[in-house]
Amino acid sequence: MQTILTGVRANEEPTLGNFLGAYLPMINLAHEHAEDSQVNFFVPDLHSFTTPIDHKKLYDQVIKGVKYYIAAGLDVNHPNVHIYRQSHVPAHAELAWILDCFTPFGEASRMTQFKEKGSEHPDAVTVGLFNYPVLMAADILLYDAKYIPLGEDQFQHLELARNIAIRINNKFDDEIFTVPAPEAEQVKFMHLEKGLRIRSLVDPTKKMSKSSENERSKISLNDDPKHAAKKIMSATTDSEGVIRFDMINQPGISNLLQIESLLAHRELQDVISDWAGQTSYGDLKHKVADSVEHFLADFQEKVANISDEDVESILADGEKYANEVANAKLHKVQKYVGLRK
Repeated sequence: MQTILTGVRANEEPTLGNFLGAYLPMINLAHEHAEDSQVNFFVPDLHSFTTPIDHKKLYDQVIKGVKYYIAAGLDVNHPNVHIYRQSHVPAHAELAWILDCFTPFGEASRMTQFKEKGSEHPDAVTVGLFNYPVLMAADILLYDAKYIPLGEDQFQHLELARNIAIRINNKFDDEIFTVPAPEAEQVKFMHLEKGLRIRSLVDPTKKMSKSSENERSKISLNDDPKHAAKKIMSATTDSEGVIRFDMINQPGISNLLQIESLLAHRELQDVISDWAGQTSYGDLKHKVADSVEHFLADFQEKVANISDEDVESILADGEKYANEVANAKLHKVQKYVGLRK
């Protein structure tokens, strides 16, 4: 069986962009492929330390993150669907160190996310922030994952994982790791023309970021539904005066059309056709605001009905599976690099 793998950091409240761009596509793929694939949802809690966090809240945020998967419709009772915490599978950290030693510094230093985040908070840059793409490679390679649904801002890290796998396979002249599918194949598998990026409501040339300090720029999954609707009504658009889907010249309007399509479970082209040529931005905003309000109210009710005990039980099952698979792969790698007979 092939393996499909994804994870979303839990140290900050996910946004609507995270839900539409990561949670929802992955859950749809799980429904589509669970019969013929192992589908791994993991919580990358070790990645949480790459930027400053409130450590007292992390554990509870992890539990909430799993609730979000379940509330979004993930079939946690399917035998091929697994949820686990990265930190509860020690092989992730050990393999990351081994991969570090096969990753040239120059290659790692070219990762654009490190450069961007480092420039935003230069005094808070840690070795962990620099190094986390290698840990991400370990997350993937431990399970021989072929498909890794992710946002377009992570494609460079996926390419790093591919490079590391190919380098080690070549060095030891064996197929130690499954090489993840390249970007074009990943995009085709996800049924997207390119990685999905829901835009900021304040500056639609940028993605909606859960780390943004501007609350008006994002809709968090725990936002009051009516307050979230008001954010949509105040979203930045343009002065063109006509509704068109054009991410270059009208990113704000295009972003609203995209959100409406995903929340309404309709093809984007159908939504575009409904609104094409209309001139009232206010009408479009009212429609999207209504969709967002209803979505959040329903989603938050589902989350409230999931107990912490249920989540702990689901994680225990997933971590048993993950440790068995990851330890077997780690032991194989240890033998090749001379640590085991």
